[in-house]
Amino acid sequence: MPQTTNTILMIRPVHFRMNEQTAVNNYFQEDLDLKNAEINAKAQEEFDAFVEKLRAVGVNVIVEDDIKSKDTPDSIFPNNWVSFHENGDVALYPMFAENRRAERREDIFSNLEERGFIIENIIDYTEAEEDGVYLEGTGSLLLDRINKKAYCALSARAHEELFIEFCEDFDYAPILFKAYQTVDNARLPIYHTNVMMCLAEKFAVICLDSIDDKKERKFVLSNLKEDGKTVIAISEEQMHHFAGNMLQVQGHLNNRYLVMSEAAHKSLTAAQIAQIESFCPILSSSLETIETCGGGSARCMMAEIFLPKA
Repeated sequence: MPQTTNTILMIRPVHFRMNEQTAVNNYFQEDLDLKNAEINAKAQEEFDAFVEKLRAVGVNVIVEDDIKSKDTPDSIFPNNWVSFHENGDVALYPMFAENRRAERREDIFSNLEERGFIIENIIDYTEAEEDGVYLEGTGSLLLDRINKKAYCALSARAHEELFIEFCEDFDYAPILFKAYQTVDNARLPIYHTNVMMCLAEKFAVICLDSIDDKKERKFVLSNLKEDGKTVIAISEEQMHHFAGNMLQVQGHLNNRYLVMSEAAHKSLTAAQIAQIESFCPILSSSLETIETCGGGSARCMMAEIFLPKA
C-alpha cells in the first residue's frame, strides 16, 4: 500500500475568484482589490507554472479544464470532492458550499478510464448534504495509507459521524481531534485538516499549537510516533502561510518530492527545511493569488490518483 503516487488530477480554473460561500468559515481567504477576470488570469498563470514544475520532475499531471457555464470559483481544489483509491474505489464527498457541489464531474471519470485507469466502485456520500452534513475529501481527511489511519480535525466541513462511516467503509482507524486558529482574538475551528497537517511516508508536518486540548494533542502525536514518523512542528504563523498544506508526490525514478507553495517554503526555518530535505527535496511554486482568494494552497490543488491501471 503506497503512501505516495506519481499521478495527480488538477483542474485548470476558468472562473477563479474569492468564493463568498466558503469565506464564512475559511479564515485564510482575503479579498483582493482586483476584477474577477484579472484574478482568474493570475490564477491561471500560477496554475500553469505549477503544473510545469511538477511535470519537469516527472509527476504525471492530468489537467482537466473547468467548465465555464458551471461558475465554480473553487474548482481548482478538486481534492475536496473526490478521492481515488488503489482498489479501484472512488469516493465522492458532500460539500459545505452549494456552489462547490457542481465541481463533481462524471466526465472526469470517463476520461480517466479512457487513459486506462480502472474504476470499480463509486462510493457516494453526497446525500449527506441534504442533512447539512459534510466531509470535504482529503481536505478533511488525512490518510496514512500505510498504517491505515485517517486523521481528521472536526469542523463545519468535517462531520464526526460521516468521518467514522468513511473509516468503516475504507478500513481506516479514525484519529479524531479539534484544531483551532485565532481569528479576531477568538479561537475558531480550522476549516480543513490539510491546512494544519501534512502526512508523508516517513514524516509529518503539523501545527501542534492548533490542537488546544492537551489530551488530543498527545493522542495525535503518539499515533504519529508509534508509526515511526518524524514530527516536524510548525507554528500557527507558518500555518497561515500554508506551511501545513503540503503533499509528498513521486517523480522520475520513484523519487519523492514535498510539494508546497513559495509562501510556505519561505515561512520555514533553515532547520525545518533541513529536516524535510533529509527525507526528500522540496518543490515549491508561487501561488499567491490562489492562496489569497481561494484560501487553499498547493496540496488542495492536487487530487492524488491511486487507481489500478488496465
